[in-house]
Amino acid sequence: MAVRQATELQNATGARRLTARKRLSARLWAARWCYLFMLPALILSALFTFYPIVMSWYYSLFQWSGFTASKTFIGLSNYTEVVGDKYFWDAFVRSFLFMLVSVPIKLGLALLLAILLNDQAMRIVSPAFRTMFFLPVVTTAAIIGIMMTFVLSPFNGPINKAFLSLGLISGPIDFLGNPKLSLWTVVGVEIWKWLGQPMIYWLAALQVIPQSLYEAAKVDGATWWRQLLHITLPLLIPFAIVIVLITAVGTLRVFPLVQTMTGGGPFFTTEVMEVYIYRTAFGSDMGGIGVPRLGYASAAGVVFGVSIMLLALLQAWGVRNMRDVRSALETSGE
Repeated sequence: MAVRQATELQNATGARRLTARKRLSARLWAARWCYLFMLPALILSALFTFYPIVMSWYYSLFQWSGFTASKTFIGLSNYTEVVGDKYFWDAFVRSFLFMLVSVPIKLGLALLLAILLNDQAMRIVSPAFRTMFFLPVVTTAAIIGIMMTFVLSPFNGPINKAFLSLGLISGPIDFLGNPKLSLWTVVGVEIWKWLGQPMIYWLAALQVIPQSLYEAAKVDGATWWRQLLHITLPLLIPFAIVIVLITAVGTLRVFPLVQTMTGGGPFFTTEVMEVYIYRTAFGSDMGGIGVPRLGYASAAGVVFGVSIMLLALLQAWGVRNMRDVRSALETSGE
């Protein structure tokens, strides 16, 4: 009896699996044109994203400069050296310090701008202001970095000229050459460049909130401030999770801006992880031997990439949560 029940259960399980495979095949065939149009993007992603990721894991196990045909397998020695490298941890901490300072300021200013531009009174001028704030986002970071080196230059730079003419300073300030100011100067430029991106995210989130909630609040006599505190901000929390994570991950990718503005200097005070990886992979090592270490840089990149991957997993969770809340809001709005 038990054998027959086990056999029937096994047959039923096999039938369900077969049905599931048929359904999957049917769905794939029904969406065949979608996958066909996705194929060029998938090929490019495989060549320039997935393949480099896999090869960085592979190269991290070798002692290799990147300029010779021979490689020496050293196992996890690169990772051991990375863990004990003071300059690695300085750059690692500096990257996340950069993020922790930049993200709250950027998101706070972007939210304030989004709330103002979403107001009905700003409907006429809102498109012009959106374009003005979003223009630096679509401008190449390297170009902005080079431009800012001239704007902030202590030698006839317009910022120093303006401060001197107003009598705010007695002498020119070396924003990028002073170890105490360089990192925060780059943070300020990064905030200005990317401010428009979270602003667009906030605007999209604000437009999802049903207008019927505001109309009901006005009927009850709620002021603008109370509407902001009791309707806008609470309903923005699920979207805020995603916006914060997207902005945080993006803030860790500041290589073009830092490299063009300071190159990681002065005295490594602005060297974030991407600049550190670039320096060890393609520049001279701190030991002074002048030989690039692609294998060691790959190990450093893997460690940093894993930390970013953890943030990406949080982002995926936030996106799923946002979809659930958005569906609930759309249902209530109907």
